[in-house]
Amino acid sequence: MKTEVFRCSLFIFILLGTFLLNSCYSVRLRSVEGTPEPAFPMVRDDYYRTMQVVELDTVITIGALDKDFTYLIKRSDLCPSGKLHTVEYRNTLGAVLLSGITFGRKRKVKIKYVCMKSN
Repeated sequence: MKTEVFRCSLFIFILLGTFLLNSCYSVRLRSVEGTPEPAFPMVRDDYYRTMQVVELDTVITIGALDKDFTYLIKRSDLCPSGKLHTVEYRNTLGAVLLSGITFGRKRKVKIKYVCMKSN
């Protein structure tokens, strides 16, 4: 009886551990053409230390049957050229849980992007 309980709890622990390890990841897309917008002053100490980064951290609401969402990048003070040099999308455990609880209608979005330097 104790071995069955132990095996069941071990299986649940391994399954939960696998789920938690696979739920957090980051994807970065970077252009080889163009120059990134420089950061003034350089206050970061990570991959983006020499670049002006725009961070977007929000929750979007989409229909249950919709599979995609479009976020438009326009010319502004944050992105003077309107062109993208680097985009990083981050998925976390909280985002996976929110999407699962709301059946995919609400999704937490964490995006960092760097614009190209204007000519």
